[in-house]
Amino acid sequence: MFRTHTCGELRKEHAGQIVTLCGWLDHQRDQGGLSFIWLRDRYGITQVTFSPEAGASPEEAEALLQKVRTCRQEFVLQVKGEVIQRPEGGENKALATGEIEVRPLELVILNRSDVPPVQPSIPDLPSEDVRLQYRYLDLRRPDMQKALALRHRIVKIMRDYTDELGFLEVETPMLGRSTPEGARDYLVPSRVHAGKFYALPQSPQLYKQLLMIAGFDRYVQVARCFRDEDLRADRQPEFTQIDMEMSFVSMEDVMGMMDGLIARLAKEVLGIELQLPLPRMSYADAMERYGHDAPDLRYGMELIDLTDIAKECEFSVFRGTADAGNRVRAVVAKGAADKYSRKAIDELTSWAKENFGVKGLAFFKGAEGTLQAPIAKFFNEEFIARIKERLEMTDGDIAFIIADTFETSCRALNGLRRRLAKELELYDPKSFSFSWIVDFPMLEWDAEEERWVAVHHPFTAPLPEDEALLDTDPRACRAAAYDIVINGFEAGGGSIRIHDNALQKKIFSLLNIDDETAKDRFGFLLDALRFGAPPHGGIALGLDRLAMIFAGLDSIRDVIAFPKTARAADLMSGAPGLVDEKQMKELSIKVEKAEKTQN
Repeated sequence: MFRTHTCGELRKEHAGQIVTLCGWLDHQRDQGGLSFIWLRDRYGITQVTFSPEAGASPEEAEALLQKVRTCRQEFVLQVKGEVIQRPEGGENKALATGEIEVRPLELVILNRSDVPPVQPSIPDLPSEDVRLQYRYLDLRRPDMQKALALRHRIVKIMRDYTDELGFLEVETPMLGRSTPEGARDYLVPSRVHAGKFYALPQSPQLYKQLLMIAGFDRYVQVARCFRDEDLRADRQPEFTQIDMEMSFVSMEDVMGMMDGLIARLAKEVLGIELQLPLPRMSYADAMERYGHDAPDLRYGMELIDLTDIAKECEFSVFRGTADAGNRVRAVVAKGAADKYSRKAIDELTSWAKENFGVKGLAFFKGAEGTLQAPIAKFFNEEFIARIKERLEMTDGDIAFIIADTFETSCRALNGLRRRLAKELELYDPKSFSFSWIVDFPMLEWDAEEERWVAVHHPFTAPLPEDEALLDTDPRACRAAAYDIVINGFEAGGGSIRIHDNALQKKIFSLLNIDDETAKDRFGFLLDALRFGAPPHGGIALGLDRLAMIFAGLDSIRDVIAFPKTARAADLMSGAPGLVDEKQMKELSIKVEKAEKTQN
């Protein structure tokens, strides 16, 4: 065998055994007559000590010493030797194998390495572009290997849990029909059907509904999904969902099932015992209190409304905003006044204007029993006292205030709240908060297209008690939808689906999708709904995002083996790339203009 043990396996109970290890040379230290190397694989590190006692004779020991001195970082080595227990006090507590070392009898250089542009043993990392270009080297880093192992563990626990509950894992097609209602599709031209295209799935939504109609009442899949949309730290053009669907269920059933899965993941991956059911918050409450439908609940700092006070004050910015039907809202950072100088506040103001489109950022500081700020001169003592009481401010506090539309104030104050919490270290980065957001609006008005659009997707059912509102006040109709939120990230979302053909047609009509278009895009689903579709609903967890959160990382790229850049490029393989004219001709495609760009 190439190896008898891994580099993270040996302990003091192995002392005296002859073992064979294989791995990469992680670190090397030479002290004249002694040479120490750390041999690394994905399981850990073992120290190998080349000394006069190595080998079967002094001559062999010297030969081994000379040979190891020719080795460099990332050489692939095979070492056969005896496991030696280190003397008391000589253990290396930084290594799991630190109670032992290996005294070599044989050393084989299995392969050499050039100087790697990404060195797994060095904490300082090169730029992310270099890491992505040489991803196979970046993946040798223990942190990357731990992240992918954690991702594997999440999937394993999910599969065990759903199997216990009677779910069947079913694969759905990767090549399907384009149904443009949401993000842009990735299109795949057909060689056999000239001029026609498949679409890569944005989700298995339609197929899992068809599986419910087919009688597979509990479906699960680790599903690959594709969306051609603008990217950010927690988005990729191709991503993975833990996708589930159930028949004969209510919202409570789906959320209860997911509560159990989240609790098991938290216990087995994070070592956290969760109290079930997980807490819930309405969408309206989340937007009012936190300005976002996925609030981070590891800290307080709730938004505070000042609109009623603003209507009565003489400060034209506040009063004009309130009189126009917009909002004046604030967030208070307790005890942080001294941490934000005027220069720092000016920088925050510029940041808020640039990122959220606000017109300005007002502030008050608590000092000498009152509120101090450049705008304080526009308020009499009565209004200062009312504002101070509403904001519950004391000396040393600072409040930031935004006067704008409700939507803009939500975006800006949510962003500000998150930034302040991070800068002021208001939470333990290793802590976790889990909650549900429910009672989402069913529809929202798209002023540009002058039509209603689905907040979730067109197959989401309304809450039964709100269904009549579809005819009278669609804006007030709430969806039977639910999102699971972890540490301020939407980790997953789902809904009860429409299983009645007439209701589905009504929703399409509200979305300005006529019968011909609906039949063209979704005809197979509409047909299926005519043949005894059961009540059903489901949920999808974003596996990449869930692994990122559980690993305490900031980007899903660090839990994906081969991710894309923010411009959806693969720096390692060079994708996307040009194809030759023969391939294009076979696909009946002609590119009228292609600008060559340097990768």
